[in-house]
Amino acid sequence: MYNNNEVINYLQANKILALKLDHAVSAVGEQVRNQVDTLGKGATRLLYYTSCFTDEYNDVCQQQKTEDLRFRNAVIRIIQHGDVVYEMLRIYFEEIFKYKTNAQLEHIKKALMAANVHIAASTLTGAGYALAVATSVRIGLNLSMQLSAITGRAAGTVAGVVATYGLVQKAADSARRLHVQYPAYYSALYMQQLEMMYFLIEPLFERAGALEAQWSSDSGIANIITRMIR
Repeated sequence: MYNNNEVINYLQANKILALKLDHAVSAVGEQVRNQVDTLGKGATRLLYYTSCFTDEYNDVCQQQKTEDLRFRNAVIRIIQHGDVVYEMLRIYFEEIFKYKTNAQLEHIKKALMAANVHIAASTLTGAGYALAVATSVRIGLNLSMQLSAITGRAAGTVAGVVATYGLVQKAADSARRLHVQYPAYYSALYMQQLEMMYFLIEPLFERAGALEAQWSSDSGIANIITRMIR
């Protein structure tokens, strides 16, 4: 299967692999407050950690700590395991195909062929077809271009920390949107500690209308797959 060099190189460029998220706040101090207007989400997220000192906003602090931990665990998974983007795509297609009959899968396959999209599946089962479609989508996915569009490279120690937290905030915002828009898929990613990496494929999903698959017809699903591949 494919490797994670695109994702790892991106995280390295933004100093994420080397950063200890649980100790980042102490390295920033008052300088962060001067970066709020220019570094946006990252600075705001760091400032939210001041809520840790008040009981009223303790839930905000605990939520951010959980998100930081799950983001770190997802990064570790990227380093230690296979292609995390492929895994998220596979989980997505397993979710939308798991209740499909062979006849429905055949209808989707024929609709794709009519659109000149050919999926090489060894077996026409939900799981088998999910693997094949995920492979086809992943092959054509230019992740590097999408990553570069998400955020620029970090520069300097303080900016690097704030930029990292900005990325974590974007990941958290993306995961929260998914939780509302497609709870079943969010839960499936959460079980694999991948929901904080959904932001990597969210632009593709938005462009293709992929989250509409949960209530789409078989023809609608074929159209979504076609848009994801092209």
